[in-house]
Amino acid sequence: MEDTTGALRRIAREAFGIDTWREGQFEAVRAAAEGRDVLAVMPTGHGKSAIYQVPGAARPGVTVVVSPLVALQAEQARALRAALGEGTAVVLNSTLRARAEREAWESLADGTARFVFLAPEQLAREETVARLAELEPKLFVVDEAHCISAWGHDFRPDYLVLGEVRRRLGSPPAVALTATASPHTRAEIADRLGLADPLVLLQSFDRPEIGLRVQRHAREDDKRAAVLDQAVSLEGPGLVYVATRRETEEIAAALADRGIAAAAYHSGRAAADRAAVHERFLDGGAGERLDVVVATTAFGMGIDKPDVRYVVHADVPDSLDSYYQEVGRAGRDGGPALAVLHYRPEDLGLRRFFVGGQAPREQVAGVFEAVRAHGPVRAGALGELTGLAPRAQSRILNLLVRSGCVQAARAGYRASDGVDSPRAVERALAEEESRQRVDASRIEMVRGYAETDGCRRQWLLNYFGEDAPPWCGNCDRCEEDGSLQQARERAADAPEGWAMQDPVRHRDWGEGLVMGVEPDRITVLFDSVGYKELALSAIDADEELLVRISDA
Repeated sequence: MEDTTGALRRIAREAFGIDTWREGQFEAVRAAAEGRDVLAVMPTGHGKSAIYQVPGAARPGVTVVVSPLVALQAEQARALRAALGEGTAVVLNSTLRARAEREAWESLADGTARFVFLAPEQLAREETVARLAELEPKLFVVDEAHCISAWGHDFRPDYLVLGEVRRRLGSPPAVALTATASPHTRAEIADRLGLADPLVLLQSFDRPEIGLRVQRHAREDDKRAAVLDQAVSLEGPGLVYVATRRETEEIAAALADRGIAAAAYHSGRAAADRAAVHERFLDGGAGERLDVVVATTAFGMGIDKPDVRYVVHADVPDSLDSYYQEVGRAGRDGGPALAVLHYRPEDLGLRRFFVGGQAPREQVAGVFEAVRAHGPVRAGALGELTGLAPRAQSRILNLLVRSGCVQAARAGYRASDGVDSPRAVERALAEEESRQRVDASRIEMVRGYAETDGCRRQWLLNYFGEDAPPWCGNCDRCEEDGSLQQARERAADAPEGWAMQDPVRHRDWGEGLVMGVEPDRITVLFDSVGYKELALSAIDADEELLVRISDA
């Protein structure tokens, strides 16, 4: 009789064409097939989907896959149907007509469909969750799982209900997938989804084929000109990321004037226009193939184009999490690629401005009181009660949930027991202050990356908690004359006694993890204030300032 390992390998080979596995990948597949929760952090293009596809094909019953983008859902469902047969994967989203939705449910009920893809918004509907519960799903998959974490770079309030949804479905084994997640993000994913002793698969964040560059500018006009010249001179296809919608239109038009097939992409464009840009960039579609997409951060998630040759950032990102996610869209075919950050120190001021500001106390009180009076209440109905714009309301709901004053459940939001309005306001605003400190620290880490005199790749990998050599040979710092010798000297001067991932406790900031070690300082990620650089001279002068928890 064929054992579990043999069956999984056979299905992977025959249905999905997988003969070789990356380190830890098959272990995660087997764990999911055997009913263990899995948290996989793997670069895009490294086979995250196989971690649920193979077990889902091997296990009897339905696999529920939560995926945030309609286009990505359709792409993943098509791939499964091609591998396993027509009708084996269906999607349930707002684009379906009534007949198509009815047929999808029928194929799930009669066992034809083995996989169902939904957006988190769909799982806020009582009818959807109730019908899924009747199917008794055998696997619950959350793609882009960093969206559930406020520590993540793309937090989405709709993801907050997923832990409750999973419990409503009978707590099937869960698989959480993401391409980038810092230690704090990973911890919050596990907590919010209720993962029990999960197998955590962490593949290296390193993308050695991507050359890392920073170009520093004194004047905004010089920076803009350099971005345009670079996009014209580099061999594409490529992506240019900018901070505002207006800039996407202006730069795309300027590139078109210079003979480059370029288009703007931002959330303010009509859905059909965005889809057309997406299609033209991926494969040409019915129109002219695009050389360059000039985009805000709205363009990216689910973009699986293997031959992107460069990613240029015309403005500083809000975090290295966002930056590395966007940079990672280059070179997925394994060929050489380039990532360039155009940096002007003054641009950090705009990012710091967006971090500042506090939700008005009266709005926080209004949202909490509406939830307490009408809960459980869904976000749409709550908006009618408060009159707040969706973005402002989502921000306040997130604060109330994270501070423990409001519970996010499938049926809607409800107030926590024993919490009154004044206490809820104070807790929520304290949570926001903490969040702002963390976000400000992330901006400082962007500054550090742009201004470091050492290896940029080491800086990036250390940010994600991965140790790395002090010389990579494929960043502008490492390509400077004498850089290898300087790196060797830095390594020789590295302080003894401090190591990556050391748990530590600061006298004022509490517990944290060592995320970087340099000859004169260490970088620590604290739960309360985010990333902080501490001079070793200060630590040596005050032995109680920072201590290893193992030594405390």
